[in-house]
Formats: sequence, C-alpha cells, structure tokens
Amino acid sequence: MTHAQDREDRLAATLDLLECLISFDTESSKSNLALVAAVEDYLRGQDVDYVKVPNAEGDKAALFITIGPKKDGGVVLSGHTDVVPVAGQKWTGDPFVLRRDTDRVFGRGACDMKGFDALCLAMIPEFKQAHLTRPIHILLSYDEEVACTGSLDTIARFGQDLPRPAAVLVGEPTMMQVADAHKSVATYLTTVRGHEAHSSKPYLGASAVEAACDLVTELYRFADMLLTEGDPSGRFDPPASTIHVGMIQGGTARNIMAKECWFLWEFRGLPSDPQDRALRHLEDYAERVVLPKMRRYAPEASIETLVEVEVPGLAPETGSQAESLALKLARSNRTITVPFATEAGQFQRAEVPTIVCGPGSIDQAHQPDEYIALSQLEEGIAFMRRLAAEMG
Repeated sequence: MTHAQDREDRLAATLDLLECLISFDTESSKSNLALVAAVEDYLRGQDVDYVKVPNAEGDKAALFITIGPKKDGGVVLSGHTDVVPVAGQKWTGDPFVLRRDTDRVFGRGACDMKGFDALCLAMIPEFKQAHLTRPIHILLSYDEEVACTGSLDTIARFGQDLPRPAAVLVGEPTMMQVADAHKSVATYLTTVRGHEAHSSKPYLGASAVEAACDLVTELYRFADMLLTEGDPSGRFDPPASTIHVGMIQGGTARNIMAKECWFLWEFRGLPSDPQDRALRHLEDYAERVVLPKMRRYAPEASIETLVEVEVPGLAPETGSQAESLALKLARSNRTITVPFATEAGQFQRAEVPTIVCGPGSIDQAHQPDEYIALSQLEEGIAFMRRLAAEMG
C-alpha cells in the first residue's frame, strides 16, 4: 500500500467513525450512553482496554481508553461527546446525519468535537502497530458544553486505579495550532429580595428592582476597571477580564415596589485573575452599599448569589512536557491563546501539564450547518502519526 493510499484509508476510517458519532443526538441535556455503547463495540473489535466512568445519575458516562503499556507517563488525548442544541437553528439537512461536499463534512459536532473523537478512535490501529513504550490514552467525556465537569471523575482516578499521564492534549478546534492559555468562566444567579409597597410611598418598602439595577451598574463599573487594568500578557482578545449580564427579571406591576428581582451574569477571567474576583467585589458592594439602604425600611431584605458554573482557566506553562510535545508534533515554534473555555483547566488544576490543539475552526462550532474541513482531519492524522512515532 502506498503512503497516499494509507492516508486515504485512515481518513475514510475517520469519516466512518464520525458518521457513527454524529448519528447520536448527544445534546448536553440528553444521555450519551447509546454513543458510549457504540464506541465500546468498536473498542472490543480493536482489542484495546478501556474503563467506563459513569456519572452519579447513571445516565451518562466517560470512557478512558488505553493503548500501550499500563503505566504512568503517557499522553491523554481528551475530547467530549456532548454537543450544543440545534433547536432554533436553520440547517439545510438533518444535523445528525453526516453530509459531505468536496472538501468539508457537515453535522452537529463535526467540528466541536466529534471530529477529533473520531480521529483519535480511527488512529487506534496505528497506535497499536507503533509498539508504544509509553501509553496513549483517549478520554471521551460528557457535559463539557454546560460545565466542563464530565472529566472530573476520571481525573480524580489518575495515579489511583488509572495511570497518571505526563501530558494532556485537549482536541478542541484550534486549526491544529497549539494553545497554551484560555480564560476562566464563572456564571452566577443573583437574587434580590426586598419588600412590596405602593409606589406612591417608596419609604414603606424596598425595591428589589432598584437594588438589582444598582448591583448591575456596579458590575459594569467594575468591568470598566478591569478593562483599564488590561491584559499584562498582551495575548488575549479582548485584552482584559470581562463581565456580562445576560438576563434580568423582577417585579409584578409598574406601581408596586418589587419584592424580588434576579439577574444572570458571568465573569471571564484572565488566567492570572482569581476566578471569584468579580463575585467577591459584588458581595462586598452589596454588604457595604446596597443592603444598608434596603434595610432602612425592610430589615428582612437580602441579596444572594448562586454559583452555577465554574470552569478554571488554562495558564501558560512555558516549556512544560505538554507544550514541548505538542509544538514538536505540530511542527510549530509558537503558541496561541483561545477565547473559549475548555476542560484543559481541569487537568491543569490536577497538576497535569495540558495544552489545547485540535482540528477545525471554532468559528464553525455551535453554528447551523456546522462543518469541519477534510484538510484539517488530514492534518490531525499527520499529527497523530508523529505522536505514535514519538511514543514508540
């Protein structure tokens, strides 16, 4: 078989697996167990070892696959199996049926990130033939699109009953460039409770809407301060930690002082910023300024903030094993940052060097008619072949 034929066969195997993975509707609100079962059938056919890691509810599971010796010091190729919803999007075909044109393939998750998952699975025969001296692991997780928590149970077992890897490569779409940093994400629900009164006598009540507006205004004042501080590294776009309030709702009528008002907001922090920095600022302002004003007429007034999601950022680790390996495999001498959050910070928090590098462009992720270019899958195959040689 010629090298060109071999390359075409591996691409064909990748597309066959991608077609299978896309056929499962694994929106984050749904189970991924049918997809997991299909992958298990494939793994049994490849005669490779894997561990299934279910969630507490039993309706989802991660797979930790090992090719090569069962020992510490290997490399994890990490991808997630869940996808974002298609409701309300205008697709030109069934989102869960793989379609192909001359140089692209379409389907929900084709880019983010079942394309990478399929690529890793398709490479298993070549990984087996490489006579690996250090293991290559494939981790397929769940719930990445909602909270990046589906990998945590597996990570907790590193160095326990699972081998502890020396490096993790998260295959989110970066056009096969090596990303060594991204911002954190924290999302919050803040609820303000005041006291109802007729609007003609405001001193008889405490308006939750007024207090919430004060808090939101303070968040945006703080956001302006963050923008002034900027990004010391000069690498991020936008060049600062950011705050965004996405929804606000409260009150019952125009002439009634609102008893309750809530708002949803987020903080996206530079890796150098504490993840709870904006939350601490808001809570301090609420205690010092907003609550004393409300409690003049409503002693029972309260402000509570619920932490919904916390995804840690990825901080650059210049010269780490993950960075050095990925740059070598990508045949590159530079790293980039990405504007989106990934599971990479979870691995780094567990003290495993981690980078982000995968096929496709984030510009296509979450879009109707989501696609990945065949050239990106081919570049990913070449990357994985160099990994096999490095670990052999």
